Amino acid sequence: MVLPALIRRSVILRIPLSSAAPVGESFHFSIFHELKSTLALSNTTETVSHRKNEKGSNRWFTLPPYTATVNGSLLGNRILKRGDQAEAEISTAAITALKWVIRCCPELPRSLVQKLFRLRKVRRGSSMIGNSECNLEARDQLKRVAAKDILNIGDQIFLPISVQVFPTEKARDYCNKEEEKFIHSLVLYKDPAILVINKPPGLPVQGGIGVKRSLDELAASCLSYDYSEPPRLVHRLDRDSSGILIMGRTSTSTSLLHSVFREKTFEASKHANHVDSEKKILQKRYWALVIGSPRRSKGLITAPLGKFVMDDGRSEQIMVIDNAESMPFQQAITRYKVIKSHHGYTWLELCPVTGRKHQLRVHCAEVLGTPIVGDYKYGWQAHRNWKPFHSNFHKNEGKKQSFPFGLDFESGSIAENNPRLHLHCKQLTLPDVSFALHNDSIDQKCSRLECLELDAPLPLYMQRSWDIING
Repeated sequence: MVLPALIRRSVILRIPLSSAAPVGESFHFSIFHELKSTLALSNTTETVSHRKNEKGSNRWFTLPPYTATVNGSLLGNRILKRGDQAEAEISTAAITALKWVIRCCPELPRSLVQKLFRLRKVRRGSSMIGNSECNLEARDQLKRVAAKDILNIGDQIFLPISVQVFPTEKARDYCNKEEEKFIHSLVLYKDPAILVINKPPGLPVQGGIGVKRSLDELAASCLSYDYSEPPRLVHRLDRDSSGILIMGRTSTSTSLLHSVFREKTFEASKHANHVDSEKKILQKRYWALVIGSPRRSKGLITAPLGKFVMDDGRSEQIMVIDNAESMPFQQAITRYKVIKSHHGYTWLELCPVTGRKHQLRVHCAEVLGTPIVGDYKYGWQAHRNWKPFHSNFHKNEGKKQSFPFGLDFESGSIAENNPRLHLHCKQLTLPDVSFALHNDSIDQKCSRLECLELDAPLPLYMQRSWDIING
C-alpha cells in the first residue's frame, strides 16, 4: 500500500548567487525570465520514495530534497512597487522542517505531523545519500530534526514508514455531485496561480463556531483540480456580502498575493495624504445600495477605525475614532462615487484603498451618513422604521429556486420587509501573477506588468433592487 498523493510541485530557484538586477527605472522583467522555471506552477510532481535498511526492510518515507523557494513576500512587494526602490535580488524564503513536510504531504493530518516531531520520529539527511552500499552507513545515521529547524538546500526529510496506513484527514466525498457542481459554477476565472470565485451571500468564507460549511473547506474539497495542495484564501469577505474572492492555488502564489494586499494597505496608511497618486495595480470596486444620498457625488474618506468589545466579550463592533490618541486604531481610506440616486436610495461605487474589517460598512454609516441597505449592525437606526419599496416590478411569484447549503439568492430586495445586505465586490484589478512568472518573452519594465480585470454579476436580490430603482 502506498500513501496517495504524497507529492508536491517543486518550486526551484536557479538564480546564480552573483546575479543582480538593476533597480529604479532600469529594473526589467529579466528577473522573471530567470524565475520562469523557478515557480513551477504547472503542478509538476515528485514521487515520495521508500528507503531500505541493510536488512532490506522499509524504514522511511523519503520526501523530495528541499530546493530553494522564491520569497513570495518580497516578490509581491516588487510587483506592487513596479520596480521602484526595489531590492536588486529576490531572496529565497527560509522554510522549516514542519512546513516542508506539510507542503510535500498535504493529505497527512497536521496533528499527526506535529506529533511525529514531538516524539522525535522525523529525520534529516542529504540528497547526496544514494542507494550504493557505501552510503548504507550514512543512511543509518540520519539526524533527528525539530519542527522549527531551518532546512538547507538538498536536505531530505525521512518520515516513519508507518504513516502510510494512517487515514487522510478529509474525506473525498465532502460534497455530493449537486454541491460540487454548484461550487464549480462559482468560479469566474482560473489560471495556474489563482482561482477567482463569485462568493454567494450567506456563505461564510472561513469556519468557526456554529459554521457547518465554509467556502475555504468547500474549495479545498472541490476546486483543487489536478493540484495536490488545496487553494488558499488571499483575502476575505463578510458572510453576508458577496462578490469577487481571490484564492491562491499554490503556497508561493498565495504568499505573493498576501504581500500585494498587505503592502497596499501599509503604503496607503503611511501616505494617507498622497493616496490619489498611488499606483492602481490592485483595486477593488464594490457596489452598495445605501439609504439616503451623500452630500457630494464623489470623494475620499479618511477615517481611522477602532474595535470595541461588546456584550461581555461575546461580540465586537468597529467604530470611527474621533481622538486617535485615546485608543489603538487603524487608518482606513475609501474612495466613493455616486452611480445613481433615486427614490431616496443611492447606488455607490466604493473603492477601499486600505483593507480593514467592516471598513466600507462603517464609512458609509458613520462618515457619509448613508448606511448600506440590509446592514442591521451599523445601520440599525435607519432600519427601525423600514418600509418596503412598493413595486410590482419583478414581483416574486411561484416556488423559489433552491440552492445547495440552504442558500437563497432571491429573497432580500428592497421590495421586501427584511432586505439583505446590499454590498457586492463587483470588480477587481489584480496583477497577472501567472503571466508574469511563466512568460519567457517579456522584456518590459515592471510598470508595464499586465493586470487582470475581473467582474462578478450581482446576486439576484441586488439585481432586483437595481431594476426596481431604475425601472
